Amino acid sequence: MVDDKEKNMKCLTFFLMLPETVKNRSKKSSKKANTSSSNSSSKLPPVCYEIITLKTKKKKKMAADIFPRKKPANSSSTTVQQYHQQNLSNNNLIPAPNWQGLYPTIRERNAVMFNNDLMADVHFVVGPPGGTQRLPGHKYVLAVGSSVFHAMFYGELAEDKDEIRIPDVEPAAFLAMLKYIYCDEIDLAADTVLATLYAAKKYIVPHLARACVNFLETSLSAKNACVLLSQSCLFEEPDLTQRCWEVIDAQAELALKSEGFCDIDFQTLESILRRETLNAKEIVVFEAALNWAEVECQRQDLALSIENKRKVLGKALYLIRIPTMALDDFANGAAQSGVLTLNETNDIFLWYTAAKKPELQFVSKARKGLVPQRCHRFQSCAYRSNQWRYRGRCDSIQFAVDKRVFIAGFGLYGSSCGSAEYSAKIELKRQGVVLGQNLSKYFSDGSSNTFPVWFEYPVQIEPDTFYTASVILDGNELSYFGQEGMTEVQCGKVTVQFQCSSDSTNGTGVQGGQIPELIFYA
Repeated sequence: MVDDKEKNMKCLTFFLMLPETVKNRSKKSSKKANTSSSNSSSKLPPVCYEIITLKTKKKKKMAADIFPRKKPANSSSTTVQQYHQQNLSNNNLIPAPNWQGLYPTIRERNAVMFNNDLMADVHFVVGPPGGTQRLPGHKYVLAVGSSVFHAMFYGELAEDKDEIRIPDVEPAAFLAMLKYIYCDEIDLAADTVLATLYAAKKYIVPHLARACVNFLETSLSAKNACVLLSQSCLFEEPDLTQRCWEVIDAQAELALKSEGFCDIDFQTLESILRRETLNAKEIVVFEAALNWAEVECQRQDLALSIENKRKVLGKALYLIRIPTMALDDFANGAAQSGVLTLNETNDIFLWYTAAKKPELQFVSKARKGLVPQRCHRFQSCAYRSNQWRYRGRCDSIQFAVDKRVFIAGFGLYGSSCGSAEYSAKIELKRQGVVLGQNLSKYFSDGSSNTFPVWFEYPVQIEPDTFYTASVILDGNELSYFGQEGMTEVQCGKVTVQFQCSSDSTNGTGVQGGQIPELIFYA
């Protein structure tokens, strides 16, 4: 009775709040219902109600505002992160009672369903035979995240299957894709990123695919450049392909000696051997090709013989520019490898020595390689008595670039008192970690020119990070030194910034001193 009374009071209140015209019409309507049918001709005009939107100063709150996320009060409650971690290995997780109330947003509630059997209406058997994993899915969520899943479950040719086999995708990669679709989180690892990229491409999840490519670009190095080149061509990612070529060209010898080079396919091998800008000695190219042939024989279950190595190389052998090798490299390396026929060996020896050179199947024109660029940071140089001396002290400067480059060496000043020889230990560091160093000698002719000193291999330099360039010179003669140093230098398409280094103990800084040039490939 109390409830009915309260309801009547509310209705009365609502009625009293109506405009007078509406009240009157309502009264007339009730009278009309009690009159006889003879009075039906005297009808009132229809009542028109105006729908009024009540304006309020209060902003409409979303679920996340009304229910701010709090830490669970007891151990029975769990966080989304804990669900994520559990779901990675346990797809039979039973959420706590009223788990929906624990998470204020649809994103968090949706994330609980990731790799969870609760309400799953499809299952995937992922991985090759012998390494499969059964993973639950929810058709609606998957269809929202991928057009391929939408066509699979709701398209014209949709098949109503409870279990779908996917033998060409690794379970870890499929889980990474599901985590993105369910949780809107990207979780990539170096050992699964290529497989994740394949899954993202297969199921047309473009933002995840882009994240995979960005991950690969940032982790790109000479060790994995050849493998990534092969994969980037397969996945049709031209930007990644170009990045791979930049690394392979500049650090060719490191790339060719890497284990990853032996894992590439034959088409990628041909493209590398054909590369005009490959910055490597030809004997290194030759040895790398033989290493690849050895691994290829194992892949094809062939005996490791000279004949089979040549067989798997095929016409790619003639892309190696053997006639451009130094004579010593050819005589002590290629000529004694057994891969060349006796006629080929004789013809190449004649190519080196005879005035009338024989025709060769091998390319006889040397590769162009890369032309190094020089960034000069001083506007002038000078020399004075008692300055610039070297007594085992360090000359050092810090620099940063706005694009990825490869430091090949430094340009250094020489003697200001006639010709002299210097011993130089050059070093390149990032946050105290040595990335490259070399000990060599150079001869200066007494002029104010700079003289190059090279690292054994070019060192990859990432943008927007300061690196420390150092040199310790040993020489009896005074040398030239730079003046009017610049804090920023534009060198081609690369901008280089300089700042003083705390490692410098011999006076070199931004305004003056040694290390006038950075020699790099870009």
